[in-house]
Amino acid sequence: MSGFFGVASRADCVTDLFYGVDYHSHLGTRRGGLAVLNGNGFIRHIHDISNAQFRSKFEHDLCRFKGNSGIGVISDHEDQPLLIGSHLGSYAIVTVGVITNAGELIQQAFRRRAFFSEMTGDEINPTELVAMLINQEDSFAAGLQRVQAEIQGSCSVLLLTADGIYAARDRYGRTPVILGEKAGAQAVTFESCAFPNLGYRPVRDLGPGEIVRITPDGTEVLAPPGEVMQVCSFLWVYYGYPSSSYEGVNVEQSRYRCGELLARRDTVEVDGVAGIPDSGTAHAIGYANAARLPQIRPFVKYTPTWPRSFMPQDQSVRELVARMKLVPIPELIRGRRLLFCEDSIVRGTQLRDTIQTLYDAGAREVHMRPACPPLAYPCPFLNFSRSRSEMDLAARRAVAELEGKADDATMGRYLTPGSGEYEGMVNRIGERLRLSTLRYQTLPDLVGAIGLPREKLCTYCWSGTGVGCPGCPKTTAAAPDA
Repeated sequence: MSGFFGVASRADCVTDLFYGVDYHSHLGTRRGGLAVLNGNGFIRHIHDISNAQFRSKFEHDLCRFKGNSGIGVISDHEDQPLLIGSHLGSYAIVTVGVITNAGELIQQAFRRRAFFSEMTGDEINPTELVAMLINQEDSFAAGLQRVQAEIQGSCSVLLLTADGIYAARDRYGRTPVILGEKAGAQAVTFESCAFPNLGYRPVRDLGPGEIVRITPDGTEVLAPPGEVMQVCSFLWVYYGYPSSSYEGVNVEQSRYRCGELLARRDTVEVDGVAGIPDSGTAHAIGYANAARLPQIRPFVKYTPTWPRSFMPQDQSVRELVARMKLVPIPELIRGRRLLFCEDSIVRGTQLRDTIQTLYDAGAREVHMRPACPPLAYPCPFLNFSRSRSEMDLAARRAVAELEGKADDATMGRYLTPGSGEYEGMVNRIGERLRLSTLRYQTLPDLVGAIGLPREKLCTYCWSGTGVGCPGCPKTTAAAPDA
């Protein structure tokens, strides 16, 4: 994932910009970038944050930044912000999302004899591709509308220009874009948690496809929001920050409700409830409170040198670091029946090591309660999973072992809770992980925990389809909403 922050102020904006972007460090692991505009033009710095924190890489640059408006980003992939010169004027650009039809758009550009200069490995930087689409129109607003019309996947954008900051939320609102204000300044952010300590008051979320121009004096709507919303449900399950709210729904409260609903459907007898740090913790609080069970902390997460913000890109090293970060407390594990809440089970490889650590420390039983249904379909809209193949998913592997294949048609038969196929898949996953019991959250309960209408939420990774979304691909046998 990536996250961005922008500010337009009557005074110097650099401190707000620096800390506002830093509040997105949990979203990205590879690149961080800032761009500021003043009377002398743009100042920009981009740093590799894969082995160091954002703050440590940028704090020495702050003395070189000065200006009243700026944008910044933390990203898992490409270098950003980019500085672009065009017939519309010079501007800086940052993007959040994924362009699934990038190859087609690039070939169309090549046929027009366009070229690209920003490369990430052998791939064209998708943010430059977005800039190319913008530059084909006669205004920034029209260019951003073209981006939303032509891009498949999702793309939210910030543009820093001499006329202010242009902000555009992706066509179906899959990622949040939130406006804030304080005396003499306006801001825009992915994470609303960036606002309180900087003195900003959240104003509202942009609607799907909405485009605005932000100046120190206020916000001008350039394109109204569309009618179809498909905000990503995984914001509340995992990658949203606990103190953030999207569409008026706080992440931490939603996770409490999710854990409570898990407990209501459960009858297992255990000695204590815990969360897999960090994202499973809030779900565990909700579960323990509803079940009237003690909440314990049998793992402590060691973060002084290994915080989330600079996890390595190599998967084998990531698994090693993830294992090293969780330090068990044997005195709270030995001889106990423990139930853990986890945000989700993707591959299950790190979780399997964690479970083995619990048994090695003397756990009597280990029960797992993921806060969402089995992940069955790779997300085609956002870069929040590093799975390179759909067969990386634990649910897919389990079905392949049971059926000899795990195509979309086959998966659709395995995703109805209570069916023989579903129970067989869950049991296979639990056996591989060496769990005493494994019970997933149901999709209706997850939707209920979030609290938004079902048709406004994207649940593609669990159900294989999007309700009311003309931009969602359809699998050959999508799972029912049971």
